[in-house]
Amino acid sequence: MFFNGKVVWITGASSGIGESLAYAFARQGAKLILSARRVEELQRVKAACNVADENVLILPLDVSDTESIPAQAKQVYDRFKHVDILINNAGVSHWTKVKDLTLEVIQKIFNVNFFGGIALTKAVLPQMLENKSGHIVVISSVLGKMVVQKQAAYNASKHALQGFYDTLRLEVAPEGVNVLLVCPGFVRTNVAKNSLNKDGVAINQDNNKIQKGLDPDDVANEILNAIEKSKDEIIIAGRPERTGILLKRLFPSLFAQMMRKRKLL
Repeated sequence: MFFNGKVVWITGASSGIGESLAYAFARQGAKLILSARRVEELQRVKAACNVADENVLILPLDVSDTESIPAQAKQVYDRFKHVDILINNAGVSHWTKVKDLTLEVIQKIFNVNFFGGIALTKAVLPQMLENKSGHIVVISSVLGKMVVQKQAAYNASKHALQGFYDTLRLEVAPEGVNVLLVCPGFVRTNVAKNSLNKDGVAINQDNNKIQKGLDPDDVANEILNAIEKSKDEIIIAGRPERTGILLKRLFPSLFAQMMRKRKLL
């Protein structure tokens, strides 16, 4: 199996797509570094992975604390010596119009969605380049290619990921390092409930479209398949999201007219 024995570092591993990825990699025989803020949830995921203790490292991590990342990376290298696959999955959204959106909340969104993942990428990239192998996987969003109302900072952070990692891919491909951008649409996770309001507090409100979205286990399987095939980018979404991306690219004015009337909640 392609992933057998590979060392995989997953952020946001305590729930949603990250949790499903942990199980998928575990079934393939990978060694895991599970990172998130909630230690008790990481312990639960570790137990469900059913992997030998020596092949799993629980590494509590707040990716927005970028200054702590070099020390966290050292723990990973002390344990496993290298990282074969980095999954930048940690993320947070918000539900606030721009007129009510504070700079503090915008910065919080970018610190988690953008700067945290870049700091992790910078921490593992030198070793990958030295070994001339490795996969950097970024869980972006269809909102890195289109936009919806009340999510300006989230939209912007995902657009920023596209620009940064598309550039990185060009630079590191000749050195044997692969960069995969994953753009999911509606997936059954807690991303909506955990979205921040104008005060930076979780809204704790479900989104019907997300609750009816794709199974995160199916999404995880598609991601593993894309890594194995060294793909550059995949869109994992239903017809409405794919149509939106196409309209945004080909008919931006029509897309804008449609999205002015669209409600997500």
